[in-house]
This record gives sequence, C-alpha cells and structure tokens, in this order.
Amino acid sequence: MKPSNTAPFRVILLIVFSISSHIAYSQKTDSTKSIANLGGVVTLTNNGISLLPTFTLGKPAIMFDLSVGKKKLSFEPMLRFALEGKPWAFIFWWRYKFINKGKFRLSAGAHPAIVFRTMPVTTNGLTNDAIVAQRFLAAEVVPNYIITKDISVGFYYLHGQALQKEEIQSTDFITFNSNFSNIKLSKQVYIKFNPQVYYLKMDDLEGFYATSTLTLAKRNFPLSLQSIMNQTIKSDIPANKEFVWNVSLVYSFSNEYAKKQLK
Repeated sequence: MKPSNTAPFRVILLIVFSISSHIAYSQKTDSTKSIANLGGVVTLTNNGISLLPTFTLGKPAIMFDLSVGKKKLSFEPMLRFALEGKPWAFIFWWRYKFINKGKFRLSAGAHPAIVFRTMPVTTNGLTNDAIVAQRFLAAEVVPNYIITKDISVGFYYLHGQALQKEEIQSTDFITFNSNFSNIKLSKQVYIKFNPQVYYLKMDDLEGFYATSTLTLAKRNFPLSLQSIMNQTIKSDIPANKEFVWNVSLVYSFSNEYAKKQLK
C-alpha cells in the first residue's frame, strides 16, 4: 500500500480527537468522581493467540490485560510474553464509552503497539538472531446491542497501520459477534460463550474466518478455564493457519470498592 493513502490515519486521528474532547468535558462535569476503576486479567496459555485470532505465537505464553479508569475513560495496557520471558507484544489502549446506558452501547479506542519478532541481524559481518521491535498504530469502533442482561450482539472494526516499512502496512479487521455470558451448569458454575465471524484484510490480501471463545467459571472465584478455537473459511493470507486453538488458565481481579463508588 502506498504511503500517500492517509485516509486510515484521518479516521484514527478523528477517534483520538473525539476521545480527547470527551475527556476534557468529563473532567469538568465529573471532577468529584476521581476514584479509579482498577482491574485486570492474567492468562497462562499453551498457545498465545493474537487479537487477530488466525495468528498465534505458536508456543506457551503469559498475558497481562490491565484496566484503570473512570466510568467512561479507561487506559488498558495489554502485555504479552512467551513463557520463557521473551516479549511478544505490548499494546497500550485508550478507550472511551460514548454510550454506556440503555440497550445500545458504543465505545471507541486507539492505541500505539509494539510487536517483537526474532529476526537475523548482521553486525560486522556476523549474523545472529535478535529481538526487533516493530511499531504500529490502530483504532477501533465497537457498537453493541444488549438483548438481555446475559445476551448481546455486536460489531467490531479495527484499523491498524505500520509506522515503518513492513511486509504488511495496513490491516482491517471486521467482526460480527455475540455474547452469551451466563449459561448455567449449576447454581455456582456457568459458561460464557462468544462466537464470531470476521473478515481480515491485510494490504491486498484477505480472508474470512469463524472463531469462538468458551469460558468455564465459578461465581465469586477468580480462576476460570478458557479455550479459543479459530477456523479459516477462505483466505489468501500467506501466514494464515487453517485451524488454531488453545486452552488457558485465567485469573481475574478488580478493585471492588472503586466499582461500588462509581455505580
């Protein structure tokens, strides 16, 4: 893709500007509500799966997803490492909930990201493997419709752009998804099920996929089991894998006091 195509950057800048405007307004109207909502998830998995589920680390990983913010604005860093300690990806989300009441919800976000790859690097005639950092910028739009308190459907759009010359410069990721958050197995044990279909475009390459996330959890207990499965429907993306899956142990935590203060 030619660098002269600036339309994606205009979209990203528009989202960032909109979020900044709402932040400024919120600081004026909600200055008395300064208690932060703090929480996060630590995931230990046999196979690290990317935000774009067709791509994986291909080996065990540990992932830290953190969130701190107020009612509408949050900062949500995502830190991914291979289990032996090598960094995989650092993503620094800023997200804003434009509509957070009623049946229809709308949020948007933007982030810089650093993806780490092990590549051969030649120095003084000697070639050795080295960890190389590659920088990206992305923005998302996330509308959702709440059918019941346990069922919702939604749409997700993400555009990513490389900040230096890469094999892939531009990425578009579009999903249609649903969320079943409380499928009871017993009084205390339940399942969460999140199926989706999505379209992925990377420069001039594209693919169609189906994926699902299944989580087995117990009420008021921080540990849960989760599995992601991704199936290719049709794709001409070279790095694509026909079928991807993992199983993960998930630990969730939150600042319950802050949550109560913000209700």
